[in-house]
Amino acid sequence: MTDPITIAELIELVREQDPERQDVIFALTNAIGGHWESKAFYKFVSTKNANKKGADWQFDENIVLEHKTLGTIVLDFLKDKRIGGIEFLKFIS
Repeated sequence: MTDPITIAELIELVREQDPERQDVIFALTNAIGGHWESKAFYKFVSTKNANKKGADWQFDENIVLEHKTLGTIVLDFLKDKRIGGIEFLKFIS
């Protein structure tokens, strides 16, 4: 699947919709090595044993953004201040 949006565009959405979240902008700037897990979810961090002690994925909060054509986009923000994944609700079937 081709990316429906770039990281730079996501950063712009955060700047427009939640400008005080410099931590999220920093996390997006440093997000590397992701891949499509499904047609609706782009993952940067393994969800294996999510939220269990020692797992990479330690969920903190969801950052919800609205895009004019892609609709609702949810960023999974982890406790270590990384972006765990990006979910495009429009593509969930």
